[in-house]
Amino acid sequence: MEIKSAKYLTSVVEEEKILGDEVPEFAFVGRSNVGKSSLINSLTGVRNLAKTSSTPGLTKMINYFSINNEFRFVDLPGYGYAKTGQKHIANWSHLMEKYLLSSASLRTVFVLVDCRHEPSQLDQMMLDFLKHYEIPFVVIATKVDKLAKSKIPQSLTKIARVLGVRREMIMPYSSESGAGRAQVLAYIETAKSEN
Repeated sequence: MEIKSAKYLTSVVEEEKILGDEVPEFAFVGRSNVGKSSLINSLTGVRNLAKTSSTPGLTKMINYFSINNEFRFVDLPGYGYAKTGQKHIANWSHLMEKYLLSSASLRTVFVLVDCRHEPSQLDQMMLDFLKHYEIPFVVIATKVDKLAKSKIPQSLTKIARVLGVRREMIMPYSSESGAGRAQVLAYIETAKSEN
């Protein structure tokens, strides 16, 4: 699949404004510093489509992007940044939960984990939530360019074990080199037409 156009649509901070049409959506979620914005920019080929920051936890809202005028990427708030106030965390959590449970057109949640580190308890909680509500998901192991190639298989096996998923459910990805991009886009091409 080729991404020919990608544009920012809107940002939502209130659950009443979550988009409720039938346009297929692919959501991205993960820890605040896992590289969600970089991955979205890498997939679309648009450098500053999703805002990246050196300050973790910048995404405090749901950001929607229109892709090829036929489906959407949805950037969900990052989790796990310690300096964020508990009140804000509760607000984000509620907003994210409302989106995940109410979006009629959600095809897949891409759960991003840093391949260099063992998945956190929050990552495990996110997968438990998705499994419980039978929401389709795929795990993307980001920043594989930061590991020696010989260590990547071992890292992916460990992530699969900690998260309790099959190894083939994990896609390795590098926003720097684009490694894994074709695999993710091929998955999206298939999934966007499924009901």
